[in-house]
Amino acid sequence: MNTIALPALTALGLLVFPAGAAALAVDSAGIPGHRAPAAAVDPVPGCDFGACPPAPSVRPDLGSVQPWREGAVYRLDTAPGRVADIVLQPGETLVSVASGDTARWVIGDTESGSGPGRRAHLLVKPTAPGLRTNLVIATDRRVYRLDLASGARAMTSIAWTYPGDELLALQRRKAAAAASAPVAAAVSVERLNFNYAIEGDSPAWRPVRAFDDGVQVFIEFPPSSMGGEAPPLFVIASSGKAELVNYRVRGHYYVVDRLFSLAELRLGEKRQQVVRIVRSDRKRGRWREGS
Repeated sequence: MNTIALPALTALGLLVFPAGAAALAVDSAGIPGHRAPAAAVDPVPGCDFGACPPAPSVRPDLGSVQPWREGAVYRLDTAPGRVADIVLQPGETLVSVASGDTARWVIGDTESGSGPGRRAHLLVKPTAPGLRTNLVIATDRRVYRLDLASGARAMTSIAWTYPGDELLALQRRKAAAAASAPVAAAVSVERLNFNYAIEGDSPAWRPVRAFDDGVQVFIEFPPSSMGGEAPPLFVIASSGKAELVNYRVRGHYYVVDRLFSLAELRLGEKRQQVVRIVRSDRKRGRWREGS
């Protein structure tokens, strides 16, 4: 197993086993070079010296997978002679590691996979039973906080699920699906009428164009403007009275389930921004409401 010491770990005085080297323990005086006493390693039940039963080829994983929560502290149980694996999120980059006990815990890092599936791992090993300390891991995405305990029970690994990231990914997939969905079904191209003029103010959300299919009016906005506040649509009756009209938002379109000769998009209170949508044949006097 290759373990690579981070520069940050070396600066903190953490001891890391180099690849292929024997593991050194630290005695109670903090002097390296002494091997851990045999009593520090939990014996295998029924295993006498020179007569250990063969290990099973497959056994249950004793790892833990926890949902990630900001500010939570996670417990990792370890044991002398065992390495516990702290598995980070795919694509996450390790920045720094700090431990409360830099003398009696061995901490190293390594990686697995490549490309988008690359994962950073922290490898933790105590030098004696009965130890307690904490570990703070900073990455380019979050900060992990762990309590480390050394005893008879050892976890093979700890990893996390990320509900917030999964929800964001789901929302992005839904948004992409909505953006690629047709604005309206069964629209006859030959019936499309683009005789609409856009007049008035020029806010960022000013429509690009408007057109109808003889039944519905489609108002197209710049795609970049749809993340902000949406202006309500008012239809101006022949009497000059403005009335709110029902419409649906499809991608960067308003779809109005009726025809109109004149409508206004209004946004703001003290200084309203007003954009008028005028059917061109109304200007020529050929428009009749409901035609």
